[in-house]
Amino acid sequence: MKPAPYDYYDPTTVQEAIGLLDEFGDEAKLLAGGQSLVPMLNFRLARPSQLVDINNVTELDYVRRDDGVLVIGALTRHRSLEQSELADGAWALLPEALHNVGHVHIRNRGTVGGSLAHADPAAELPAAVSALGGRMVLRGQEGEREVTAEAFFEGFFTTALAPNEILTEVRIPAWPARSGAAFLEVSRRHGDFAQVGVAAAIALGDDGRVTQGGLCLAGVSGEPVCATAAIDGLIGQQPTAQLIRELTEEFVAGLTPPSDLHGSADYRRQLARHLVPRALDESVCRALT
Repeated sequence: MKPAPYDYYDPTTVQEAIGLLDEFGDEAKLLAGGQSLVPMLNFRLARPSQLVDINNVTELDYVRRDDGVLVIGALTRHRSLEQSELADGAWALLPEALHNVGHVHIRNRGTVGGSLAHADPAAELPAAVSALGGRMVLRGQEGEREVTAEAFFEGFFTTALAPNEILTEVRIPAWPARSGAAFLEVSRRHGDFAQVGVAAAIALGDDGRVTQGGLCLAGVSGEPVCATAAIDGLIGQQPTAQLIRELTEEFVAGLTPPSDLHGSADYRRQLARHLVPRALDESVCRALT
């Protein structure tokens, strides 16, 4: 199939792109990597009257450290972040999660901002950014605002972005030096969306007790699900296998995942029951090395 007719715009600055969104509102769609939007256009699941292509807004393509914070421009390609030497320690969760996104050709085009703004509940990057305590920078005609990942993801393919706003940047806070992270998922084939994906990060003190943590799941709800209570239960404790199992059981008991042709709710709960302890254990092992 072919897309429905639309007017095409090719801005070169963020302000120009925002101006177009402000003018057209809900009738416009942003095109970045296009790995999600182009198929939706071709199947006519999306029918924008105006398409705003931001691939030439090069000011949004960067990965850098800024006062201890990992700062990622929204137009950064998946592959660039996956191969970045800056994403170490707990931040290594990001390239590990991205390795599960599609195939290398897709990651060469797909963008960080596009994945997050698309907000597919089975996508890897939203869960990883949420587990690390990431914050999104949104910019519109009235200025810039910063929101937490928890506030950004509002539901199934739904975010806090207003129709005339652009996600310009992702900020991942600094983690202690003694930190480790892991991303695990089960999918039908490598590169498919996760049936269940688990993003975990753990920081340890000198006494081996947990000082900081993050745990977020993909594929178990309409948005990333963060296991806040489980992490709270680990803070100040030795991360023993028994404690991790107990906290996992409490967390999984409260999950209400969807059932679809890829797996039942019970199957997804069982996947979470096995993947969460493995991801936490691997994070602890990496924090110790």
